[in-house]
Amino acid sequence: MTDSSPGPTERVLALLALLQQRQSWSGSELAERLGTTTRTIRRDVDRLRELGYPVNATQGVAGGYRLGAGRALPPLLLDDAEAVAVAVSLRLAAGGTVAGASEAALRALTKLDQVLPSRLRHRVRGIHDSISTLPGSVAAETVDADALVAIAGACRDLVRLEFAYADRSGASTRRRVEPYGLVATGRRWYLMAYDLDRDDWRTFRLDRLGEVHVSTWRFTAREHEDPVTYVHRAVTSSPYPHQVLVRFRAPAAAVRAAYPVAAVSVEPETEGTCLLRTGGDDLAMVAVYLGVAGHDFEVLEPPELAEVCAAVGTRFERAGRGPQHPPRS
Repeated sequence: MTDSSPGPTERVLALLALLQQRQSWSGSELAERLGTTTRTIRRDVDRLRELGYPVNATQGVAGGYRLGAGRALPPLLLDDAEAVAVAVSLRLAAGGTVAGASEAALRALTKLDQVLPSRLRHRVRGIHDSISTLPGSVAAETVDADALVAIAGACRDLVRLEFAYADRSGASTRRRVEPYGLVATGRRWYLMAYDLDRDDWRTFRLDRLGEVHVSTWRFTAREHEDPVTYVHRAVTSSPYPHQVLVRFRAPAAAVRAAYPVAAVSVEPETEGTCLLRTGGDDLAMVAVYLGVAGHDFEVLEPPELAEVCAAVGTRFERAGRGPQHPPRS
């Protein structure tokens, strides 16, 4: 006759699942649920503690076992329904529907996707595809969740990526890159990577990527700049024909508070002044953009911007005088 009772490892995992289901269990309840003795439960609790799970025990009539909070977060044991729920929630958060959570959600989703069974991965994708979100006043660019997870995994594992990339005019090229980091700006996701065909560093907008293929070709990491610093500089000025540098007569913190972090780069100069770098397609729009900060500024680069600011200022001054009736003939 074959013994069908669970082995020690299976029993400890089952015990952990029970402790995660509700706040407190008595030893006899756990023994009954697992088909063993209270003495064995005590030994299994000790094993969980050795693995880093803070299982607290209390004595007396109302005593029992409960899973406490530890200094570090131990692995969670999720059933199928819980794993699907967590993965769907992380996909939505990574897509920007939860403010400030995109990058942390993507890291967690990448870890979960690595161990998620394929049968559950299909369920997660099906549920996610059936969900729509109503965009806010500033809509985020749409990024494919599967591509996002795949690219994050390639950055983690240092493996080459291949994808189709559409430039600003819509023309598509095939790219082979070594990926180094993903950066979220609130509205968009960017990839910092070394472009193998162009032999240079590049920034790629993920909403312009297509046909993403993760290769098995591992690479040795090159010395590189911090991805956040690199992407921030690239998206604030590099893509634009006009590179702008102005001095604000205000503290750096006050000027930063007036603009989205992805739109400008602000560096303190003195206690009461700072330097702002940005870029734009139209200098008149840049002039208006700089004016809304509510602080005085002077143009350092380019000289043409000072002339445009003067012209825009004159128009605003006329508008501030109120309706001007044309002279009668």
